[in-house]
Amino acid sequence: MSTASVPRNARRYPPKPTDVYFFATCLIDQFTPQAGLDTLRLLEREGIRVHYLEQQTCCGQPAHSSGFPAEARAVALQQLKLFTEDWPVVVPSGSCGGMIRMHYPHLFADDPVLHAQALDLAGRVYELSEFLVNVVNFQHQDLGAPCTVALHTSCHARREMGSHETSAALLDSLEHVTVVQQARVEECCGFGGTFAMRYPDISEAIVSDKVASLRDSGAQRVVSADCGCLLNITGRAAKQDELAGLTEPTLPGQHLASFLWQRTHGDAA
Repeated sequence: MSTASVPRNARRYPPKPTDVYFFATCLIDQFTPQAGLDTLRLLEREGIRVHYLEQQTCCGQPAHSSGFPAEARAVALQQLKLFTEDWPVVVPSGSCGGMIRMHYPHLFADDPVLHAQALDLAGRVYELSEFLVNVVNFQHQDLGAPCTVALHTSCHARREMGSHETSAALLDSLEHVTVVQQARVEECCGFGGTFAMRYPDISEAIVSDKVASLRDSGAQRVVSADCGCLLNITGRAAKQDELAGLTEPTLPGQHLASFLWQRTHGDAA
Protein backbone atom coordinates (compact mmCIF):
# COMPACT_ATOMS: atom_id res chain seq x y z
CA MET A 1 0.00 0.00 0.00
CA SER A 2 1.31 3.44 -0.91
CA THR A 3 2.12 5.98 1.81
CA ALA A 4 -0.24 8.35 0.03
CA SER A 5 -3.18 6.02 0.57
CA VAL A 6 -2.79 5.41 4.30
CA PRO A 7 -4.26 7.69 6.98
CA ARG A 8 -1.84 10.49 7.79
CA ASN A 9 -1.74 9.51 11.50
CA ALA A 10 -0.51 6.06 10.41
CA ARG A 11 2.27 7.42 8.19
CA ARG A 12 5.70 5.98 8.85
CA TYR A 13 8.45 8.55 9.13
CA PRO A 14 12.03 7.79 8.10
CA PRO A 15 15.17 8.64 10.07
CA LYS A 16 16.71 12.02 9.30
CA PRO A 17 18.11 11.84 5.76
CA THR A 18 21.39 13.21 4.47
CA ASP A 19 19.75 14.67 1.34
CA VAL A 20 16.37 16.18 0.49
CA TYR A 21 14.76 17.86 -2.46
CA PHE A 22 13.28 21.31 -1.88
CA PHE A 23 10.07 22.12 -3.76
CA ALA A 24 9.87 25.87 -3.30
CA THR A 25 6.34 26.64 -4.66
CA CYS A 26 5.40 29.44 -7.06
CA LEU A 27 4.38 31.93 -4.38
CA ILE A 28 7.64 31.62 -2.47
CA ASP A 29 9.66 31.82 -5.68
CA GLN A 30 7.84 34.89 -6.98
CA PHE A 31 6.64 36.77 -3.89
CA THR A 32 8.28 35.61 -0.66
CA PRO A 33 11.77 34.30 -1.48
CA GLN A 34 12.94 34.96 2.09
CA ALA A 35 10.73 32.12 3.28
CA GLY A 36 12.47 29.82 0.83
CA LEU A 37 15.93 30.92 1.95
CA ASP A 38 14.99 30.44 5.58
CA THR A 39 13.67 26.96 4.81
CA LEU A 40 17.06 26.13 3.32
CA ARG A 41 18.82 27.48 6.40
CA LEU A 42 16.63 25.45 8.76
CA LEU A 43 17.33 22.24 6.87
CA GLU A 44 21.04 22.84 6.32
CA ARG A 45 21.52 23.61 10.01
CA GLU A 46 20.33 20.05 10.67
CA GLY A 47 23.18 18.70 8.54
CA ILE A 48 20.97 17.99 5.53
CA ARG A 49 22.08 18.64 1.96
CA VAL A 50 19.29 20.46 0.16
CA HIS A 51 18.82 20.03 -3.58
CA TYR A 52 16.85 22.70 -5.42
CA LEU A 53 16.04 21.76 -9.01
CA GLU A 54 15.69 24.89 -11.12
CA GLN A 55 13.46 23.07 -13.63
CA GLN A 56 10.64 22.81 -11.08
CA THR A 57 7.51 24.84 -11.80
CA CYS A 58 3.98 25.01 -10.40
CA CYS A 59 2.53 21.94 -8.69
CA GLY A 60 -0.55 22.19 -10.92
CA GLN A 61 -3.05 23.01 -8.21
CA PRO A 62 -4.50 26.18 -9.81
CA ALA A 63 -5.48 24.27 -12.94
CA HIS A 64 -6.67 21.25 -10.95
CA SER A 65 -8.89 23.23 -8.59
CA SER A 66 -10.29 25.25 -11.51
CA GLY A 67 -11.52 22.14 -13.30
CA PHE A 68 -8.80 21.67 -15.91
CA PRO A 69 -7.41 18.18 -15.23
CA ALA A 70 -5.58 17.86 -18.55
CA GLU A 71 -3.68 21.09 -17.94
CA ALA A 72 -2.99 20.10 -14.33
CA ARG A 73 -1.68 16.75 -15.50
CA ALA A 74 0.69 18.43 -17.98
CA VAL A 75 2.13 20.63 -15.25
CA ALA A 76 2.32 17.73 -12.78
CA LEU A 77 4.15 15.59 -15.33
CA GLN A 78 6.98 18.11 -15.38
CA GLN A 79 7.45 17.65 -11.62
CA LEU A 80 7.08 13.89 -11.83
CA LYS A 81 10.15 13.69 -14.07
CA LEU A 82 12.40 15.67 -11.75
CA PHE A 83 12.66 14.07 -8.32
CA THR A 84 14.30 10.84 -9.37
CA GLU A 85 16.51 10.15 -6.35
CA ASP A 86 14.90 8.35 -3.42
CA TRP A 87 15.04 11.44 -1.21
CA PRO A 88 12.28 13.19 0.74
CA VAL A 89 10.72 16.20 -0.99
CA VAL A 90 10.19 19.03 1.51
CA VAL A 91 7.48 21.55 0.65
CA PRO A 92 6.99 24.76 2.71
CA SER A 93 3.28 24.80 1.88
CA GLY A 94 0.50 22.46 2.91
CA SER A 95 -1.46 23.41 -0.21
CA CYS A 96 1.24 22.38 -2.68
CA GLY A 97 2.23 19.41 -0.55
CA GLY A 98 -1.38 18.26 -0.48
CA MET A 99 -1.65 18.59 -4.24
CA ILE A 100 1.35 16.34 -4.87
CA ARG A 101 0.63 13.81 -2.13
CA MET A 102 -3.12 13.50 -2.45
CA HIS A 103 -3.95 14.35 -6.06
CA TYR A 104 -1.02 13.34 -8.29
CA PRO A 105 -1.89 9.62 -7.98
CA HIS A 106 -5.42 10.37 -9.21
CA LEU A 107 -4.20 12.51 -12.10
CA PHE A 108 -2.16 9.60 -13.45
CA ALA A 109 -4.48 6.75 -12.47
CA ASP A 110 -4.97 5.68 -16.11
CA ASP A 111 -1.26 5.16 -16.82
CA PRO A 112 0.34 2.30 -14.82
CA VAL A 113 3.90 3.62 -15.20
CA LEU A 114 3.13 7.23 -14.36
CA HIS A 115 0.74 6.18 -11.61
CA ALA A 116 3.51 4.19 -9.94
CA GLN A 117 5.81 7.20 -10.20
CA ALA A 118 3.13 9.46 -8.74
CA LEU A 119 2.59 7.10 -5.81
CA ASP A 120 6.33 6.98 -5.17
CA LEU A 121 6.64 10.78 -5.25
CA ALA A 122 3.54 11.20 -3.08
CA GLY A 123 5.04 8.93 -0.48
CA ARG A 124 8.17 11.09 -0.28
CA VAL A 125 6.45 14.47 0.06
CA TYR A 126 6.55 16.21 3.43
CA GLU A 127 5.15 19.57 4.43
CA LEU A 128 7.92 21.56 6.14
CA SER A 129 6.55 21.56 9.70
CA GLU A 130 5.67 17.86 9.40
CA PHE A 131 9.25 17.14 8.34
CA LEU A 132 10.81 19.25 11.10
CA VAL A 133 8.72 17.62 13.84
CA ASN A 134 8.46 14.01 12.72
CA VAL A 135 11.71 13.48 10.82
CA VAL A 136 14.22 16.05 12.09
CA ASN A 137 12.97 16.23 15.70
CA PHE A 138 13.42 20.00 15.68
CA GLN A 139 14.66 21.25 19.06
CA HIS A 140 16.32 24.64 19.33
CA GLN A 141 16.49 27.31 21.99
CA ASP A 142 14.21 30.31 21.56
CA LEU A 143 16.51 33.35 21.42
CA GLY A 144 13.81 35.93 20.75
CA ALA A 145 12.03 38.39 23.00
CA PRO A 146 8.58 37.48 24.35
CA CYS A 147 5.85 37.86 21.75
CA THR A 148 2.27 36.83 21.09
CA VAL A 149 1.29 35.24 17.79
CA ALA A 150 -1.66 33.54 16.16
CA LEU A 151 -1.24 30.58 13.83
CA HIS A 152 -3.25 30.39 10.63
CA THR A 153 -3.28 27.10 8.73
CA SER A 154 -4.47 26.76 5.15
CA CYS A 155 -7.46 24.57 4.39
CA HIS A 156 -5.37 22.03 2.47
CA ALA A 157 -2.70 21.91 5.18
CA ARG A 158 -5.35 21.30 7.82
CA ARG A 159 -7.63 18.89 5.99
CA GLU A 160 -5.28 17.04 3.65
CA MET A 161 -1.89 17.14 5.35
CA GLY A 162 -2.80 17.52 9.03
CA SER A 163 0.12 19.91 9.36
CA HIS A 164 -1.78 22.36 11.57
CA GLU A 165 -0.76 19.99 14.37
CA THR A 166 2.95 20.10 13.59
CA SER A 167 2.95 23.85 12.94
CA ALA A 168 1.36 24.35 16.37
CA ALA A 169 3.89 21.98 17.96
CA LEU A 170 6.79 24.02 16.57
CA LEU A 171 5.37 27.28 17.92
CA ASP A 172 4.63 25.65 21.27
CA SER A 173 8.26 24.56 21.50
CA LEU A 174 9.42 28.20 21.55
CA GLU A 175 9.79 29.24 25.18
CA HIS A 176 9.12 32.95 24.76
CA VAL A 177 6.26 32.71 22.28
CA THR A 178 2.66 32.86 23.46
CA VAL A 179 0.23 31.40 20.94
CA VAL A 180 -3.33 32.74 21.02
CA GLN A 181 -6.19 31.16 19.13
CA GLN A 182 -8.39 33.09 16.77
CA ALA A 183 -12.13 32.53 16.76
CA ARG A 184 -13.31 30.03 14.13
CA VAL A 185 -9.73 28.89 13.62
CA GLU A 186 -10.72 26.26 11.05
CA GLU A 187 -12.33 28.75 8.65
CA CYS A 188 -10.79 29.65 5.29
CA CYS A 189 -9.02 32.98 4.82
CA GLY A 190 -10.74 33.49 1.47
CA PHE A 191 -7.71 33.00 -0.75
CA GLY A 192 -8.38 29.55 -2.17
CA GLY A 193 -5.96 30.05 -5.07
CA THR A 194 -8.00 31.03 -8.11
CA PHE A 195 -11.11 31.46 -5.93
CA ALA A 196 -9.88 34.90 -4.84
CA MET A 197 -9.65 35.99 -8.48
CA ARG A 198 -12.90 34.41 -9.65
CA TYR A 199 -14.98 35.62 -6.70
CA PRO A 200 -13.19 38.71 -5.36
CA ASP A 201 -16.16 40.12 -3.43
CA ILE A 202 -16.77 36.86 -1.57
CA SER A 203 -13.06 36.45 -0.96
CA GLU A 204 -12.81 39.97 0.48
CA ALA A 205 -15.69 39.31 2.86
CA ILE A 206 -14.13 36.07 4.07
CA VAL A 207 -10.67 37.54 4.60
CA SER A 208 -12.14 40.58 6.38
CA ASP A 209 -13.74 38.22 8.89
CA LYS A 210 -10.44 36.38 9.26
CA VAL A 211 -8.49 39.59 9.87
CA ALA A 212 -11.04 40.69 12.47
CA SER A 213 -10.71 37.35 14.28
CA LEU A 214 -6.93 37.61 14.27
CA ARG A 215 -7.00 41.18 15.57
CA ASP A 216 -9.47 40.22 18.31
CA SER A 217 -7.16 37.41 19.45
CA GLY A 218 -4.61 39.94 20.66
CA ALA A 219 -1.86 38.55 18.43
CA GLN A 220 1.03 40.84 17.58
CA ARG A 221 1.51 38.98 14.31
CA VAL A 222 0.13 36.07 12.34
CA VAL A 223 2.32 33.11 11.44
CA SER A 224 1.44 30.68 8.68
CA ALA A 225 3.16 27.89 6.78
CA ASP A 226 1.28 28.84 3.59
CA CYS A 227 2.24 31.99 1.72
CA GLY A 228 -1.04 32.28 -0.18
CA CYS A 229 -3.02 32.66 3.03
CA LEU A 230 -0.36 34.90 4.52
CA LEU A 231 -0.34 37.28 1.54
CA ASN A 232 -4.13 37.40 1.52
CA ILE A 233 -4.48 38.10 5.25
CA THR A 234 -1.68 40.63 5.57
CA GLY A 235 -2.71 42.31 2.31
CA ARG A 236 -6.24 42.88 3.60
CA ALA A 237 -4.95 44.06 6.97
CA ALA A 238 -2.57 46.47 5.23
CA LYS A 239 -5.42 47.88 3.12
CA GLN A 240 -7.47 48.47 6.27
CA ASP A 241 -4.47 50.21 7.84
CA GLU A 242 -4.12 52.41 4.77
CA LEU A 243 -7.80 53.37 4.84
CA ALA A 244 -7.43 54.23 8.54
CA GLY A 245 -4.45 56.47 7.82
CA LEU A 246 -1.99 54.21 9.64
CA THR A 247 1.58 53.93 8.40
CA GLU A 248 2.76 50.98 10.48
CA PRO A 249 1.24 47.50 9.98
CA THR A 250 -1.10 46.52 12.80
CA LEU A 251 -1.16 42.85 11.79
CA PRO A 252 2.18 41.86 10.27
CA GLY A 253 2.70 38.29 9.14
CA GLN A 254 5.56 35.89 8.70
CA HIS A 255 6.05 32.48 7.15
CA LEU A 256 6.69 29.81 9.76
CA ALA A 257 10.15 29.07 8.30
CA SER A 258 11.28 32.67 8.71
CA PHE A 259 9.76 32.93 12.17
CA LEU A 260 11.53 29.77 13.33
CA TRP A 261 14.87 30.74 11.81
CA GLN A 262 14.89 34.22 13.29
CA ARG A 263 13.93 33.07 16.77
CA THR A 264 16.36 30.16 16.93
CA HIS A 265 19.23 31.87 15.10
CA GLY A 266 19.17 35.00 17.23
CA ASP A 267 17.78 37.42 14.62
CA ALA A 268 14.47 38.16 16.37
CA ALA A 269 14.06 41.33 18.38
